[in-house]
Amino acid sequence: MYREEAAPGIPGAVRWASVSRGEEPVRVLPDGCLDLLWSSRSGLLVAGPDRIAHLSVSVPGERWFGLRLPPGTGPAVFGVAADELRDQRVPLADLWGRAAAELADHVAAADARGWRVAALLEEVARGRLRAAGGPDPLGARVAARLAAGATVAATAAEVGLGARALHRRSQLLFGYGPKTLARILRMRRALDLAHGGAPLAEVAALAGYADQAHLTREVKELAGVPPTRLLPPAA
Repeated sequence: MYREEAAPGIPGAVRWASVSRGEEPVRVLPDGCLDLLWSSRSGLLVAGPDRIAHLSVSVPGERWFGLRLPPGTGPAVFGVAADELRDQRVPLADLWGRAAAELADHVAAADARGWRVAALLEEVARGRLRAAGGPDPLGARVAARLAAGATVAATAAEVGLGARALHRRSQLLFGYGPKTLARILRMRRALDLAHGGAPLAEVAALAGYADQAHLTREVKELAGVPPTRLLPPAA
């Protein structure tokens, strides 16, 4: 079981909940985001930005609640550069110390059968954002341009940065350089189109791939499986 909804207090954020069946690992695709997580088994965690798909292993009945922060927002919430968390799942206590222990007590007392835990995570993240003066506005600008299919060079020019400066800022904000983020966002755009029913050849053209074979190679490299494995079976 998985469900999600917009987090109204943080633009672009999503709060979600799931209960594991424990049958096989869940393939979590890279998305340029950082998540604040709570697991009924592992407690409070931070999911750093992944470069390739992460296989999440849970026990049957394990409850998960999360707040997925939009690209570029996580560093302001967690107080650490995104590249320090890349490809990692880190206990929140490693970053926040006593504050994480206090939050864990509140989460443990919350009703885990609904949205109260995810809403609590959102409330805490919103407070951290206010204290930090908000996210770096560059993150949203760069992510939006790359998600729309702009080239890295055009994006750098639009935000007024040189290639090296954009790469450094992207490492801090997203966990990797703009070329990697562009590849990940293009894959997400392509999979959204494919889930909407478009044939893969058409998806490849619309998402900016050279052809369907190029799309398949890119998805397999980032997701670990070809796109057909990520789509529901044909009726």
